[in-house]
Amino acid sequence: MKKLFPIALLLLLQSCQYFEKKVPSEQELLDKQLKEINWNEVDEYPSIGNCEKLTDVEQQKQCFFEFLASEIQQKLAVDTLAIMFPQLDTIEVKVTVFPNATMAFEPQFPKDSVAYDTIKIDSILHARLIDFPKVNPAIKRGIPVKTQFVLPVIIKSE
Repeated sequence: MKKLFPIALLLLLQSCQYFEKKVPSEQELLDKQLKEINWNEVDEYPSIGNCEKLTDVEQQKQCFFEFLASEIQQKLAVDTLAIMFPQLDTIEVKVTVFPNATMAFEPQFPKDSVAYDTIKIDSILHARLIDFPKVNPAIKRGIPVKTQFVLPVIIKSE
């Protein structure tokens, strides 16, 4: 009996190790969480006050893009862009909305089409695309983030 006691004690202490659970480190948990996040999508798209009244996310997104396109078209309509470049009917503009609610615009020119005076078009865009209404930045996990998208803008309609 006395010989069985040390063996039983040894088995009992050894069996406790089977019940220990490995606790993941903070870094492992962080890495796992970061892998689960889709960094190509935002939780809330950029918006303006009028579009925030809509409840559907897709409608809010559509409202914002339509507002932005019409606002850019109005600002460019007062310029001679259509007269200076008659072959240019639509221009694609890369819009960047920064976390601090500022915006930047950059024209995107097709590489295989007619050569435009890109510097002149770029300067016209930068001169005209100012004084936009307040735009709320996109939100990812409760934090304002930078977003970029390309928006086709019709220069002249016939």
